[in-house]
Amino acid sequence: MCNSGGGIEYIQEEEAMTTESNKAGWATAVVLIGRLIFAAVFIMAVGFKLSDINATATYIAAVGFPAPTLLAWLAAIFELVLVACFLTGAYFSEAALAAAAYVIFLAFAFHGPSHWKANQDEFGFFIDHFTFLAGLFFAAAYGPGSVLALKRSLLRG
Repeated sequence: MCNSGGGIEYIQEEEAMTTESNKAGWATAVVLIGRLIFAAVFIMAVGFKLSDINATATYIAAVGFPAPTLLAWLAAIFELVLVACFLTGAYFSEAALAAAAYVIFLAFAFHGPSHWKANQDEFGFFIDHFTFLAGLFFAAAYGPGSVLALKRSLLRG
């Protein structure tokens, strides 16, 4: 940063060099760790569903959705696909955007304003979905990174 004529002028080259020189190691690591965290969250979610699909269906029915058992199975399958995408990096950005839409749907359907009067903890659960959403948007924008990520050319055969 330097002072010119009473205003502050930023020297972007110096900042860029500092960021770029440090980026290679830590950025690669945190992108991979982030992917593993996303995968772990959905592994836990699908694990709970598969451990008692009827309990999941009951929870879905309690908020008024039709065909709760079918929806529970579809959610489990969707979450398994997300896990595969997050672990492999295949269709990563698309999966992150699909997961973002899913997370917001879950926030409103299961923890939205209609649930807050009965249990104020639901508001906290609702807000937590938005922090997850922010991470998914960031991941979708920047992709899976270069480590342990399948390239699209390999997927096309």
